Amino acid sequence: MKLGPGARSQCANAVSALLSSPLRGCQCKRGMKKEKNCLSIYWSLHQSVIHGLNLVESYPYETEQREHDYVRLASITADSSDGVPTMNRCLDAAKACNVNELCQRLRTDYVSACIAVSAKSGLCNRSKCNKALRKFFDRVPADYTHKLLFCPCTDTACAERRRQTIVPSCSYESAEKPNCLAQMKICDGDYVCRSRLTQFKYDCEPSETSANGCKHGNYGSCLLAYTGLIGSMITPNYVDTSSPEVAPWCSCSASGSHKADCDHFLEYFTNNICLQNAVMSFGNESDQQPTLPQYSTPSDPTQENLSGTSPTEPTQTMRNILDSVLPTQSLKQELLVGRTTLPSNNSASLCSMRMEAAITFFLLLLYLLNNQR
Repeated sequence: MKLGPGARSQCANAVSALLSSPLRGCQCKRGMKKEKNCLSIYWSLHQSVIHGLNLVESYPYETEQREHDYVRLASITADSSDGVPTMNRCLDAAKACNVNELCQRLRTDYVSACIAVSAKSGLCNRSKCNKALRKFFDRVPADYTHKLLFCPCTDTACAERRRQTIVPSCSYESAEKPNCLAQMKICDGDYVCRSRLTQFKYDCEPSETSANGCKHGNYGSCLLAYTGLIGSMITPNYVDTSSPEVAPWCSCSASGSHKADCDHFLEYFTNNICLQNAVMSFGNESDQQPTLPQYSTPSDPTQENLSGTSPTEPTQTMRNILDSVLPTQSLKQELLVGRTTLPSNNSASLCSMRMEAAITFFLLLLYLLNNQR
């Protein structure tokens, strides 16, 4: 009305012209360098839906085909009294991350950012923490991030370790839970948050008629979309240590006449058969025994001929690998190794550290023996 009687038809004509342009059907890549700019274009084109012409897909991100790398550390097992080995898959996931250079580096970065406290305010830098979290979940292969976030737990200590993965005290927790609708409004005003939430609703859309509970039938895409929300205004996490239920840090207690809308939003997390099945399925797939990492020979041509290397090279290689495997033992131990925040005694922690060091030494010894053949 403000632009005159011909504005609507002019807008429709412009949309029709764009249907034959390269912009039709365009999407963005999660974590890309100019992600926010790309998403602003997507949402401007998304307005074409008003005129019944779809210029873009109903979800903003391209389908990701991530390479799967099943490199994992051998699990540390201990014989119980009846001789049955036990394992902590969340601890195994942390160790697997530590033998991958990218995972270890970005995990160290976000933990350091999230637990650093300002001397003046006594608080952490939440925006810096969330930025580092988004970088970790956007760039590290899902094989590592999903094992850290969705590892199955059967006891409280394991569940608390899992809940602490994204450092809730800094990344989202506050004295009181904000209203979910207020958080959604803030999220809607941010292109990245808005897009991540839209992608999550699409990939994790539940269906009563689907065999696996997901309308689009893809557990992997649902979990990937879930992790895309971490570091945003509506960061989800485990509600407590007694169940695998997840939800963002918000409530619907003060929603007034919009409580039904608020409850519908929360149920996408708390009562979503697609998301629940995806998490449970990932845990069941983890029941297989972890495999030892396969170390490949260096691609540098100067190191391919092992017969011509100097005796100091294997020693330097061992030092480099140790630096990538054991950095967490001196870095903010409670989050990277999971000690002080969990209900465990000192002797058990010391025993665990010694076991970890022993297995690490064994793996390195195998590596050196293979290189000397």
